[in-house]
Amino acid sequence: MKPAIFLDRDGVIIENRENYIRSCADVIFIPGALSALRAMACSPFKIVVITNQSVIGRGLISLTQGELINEYVLTCITEAGGRIDAVFMCPHTPDDYCDCRKPQPGLIMQAASALELDLRRSYLVGDALSDIVAGRAAGVMESVLIRTGRGATQEVLPEALQIQPLVVFDSLAEAFDYISVLHV
Repeated sequence: MKPAIFLDRDGVIIENRENYIRSCADVIFIPGALSALRAMACSPFKIVVITNQSVIGRGLISLTQGELINEYVLTCITEAGGRIDAVFMCPHTPDDYCDCRKPQPGLIMQAASALELDLRRSYLVGDALSDIVAGRAAGVMESVLIRTGRGATQEVLPEALQIQPLVVFDSLAEAFDYISVLHV
């Protein structure tokens, strides 16, 4: 069983959009994300994207369109020398109360089962407290909040006090550096 690094998509790899990512034209990579992914491409970790995409459940785009956006993001990452081993996506809205929408751990558990991952040696990097809660509920070794996306505002919410200690970095590159040092 291999360890993994679970990454949220919007706010960690690509910029969040107020009205959701609805097409490939809406995809803007967070500065430094592609170079960070390139630096981690040869790591022993499986790199897995786990992403809530309620834009599908809300009927704003189709599941096929959501998958095409994910494929586009992966193509850009690969062309930049990075690697993503799999994407797991929740298409539901918060009102669906599914077990795959973060903060529930379902996406992580699906990935662990499908890819034979060792969660106790895995990490999660996200820009929202819901990411951190999902990682902890799934039993990953450590969940890291980054200040890109919504991370800077999420870390100062009153709810953040309930999930201390909270490991926080400014960027995906810093989070990867931290994970690399711990993994040596």
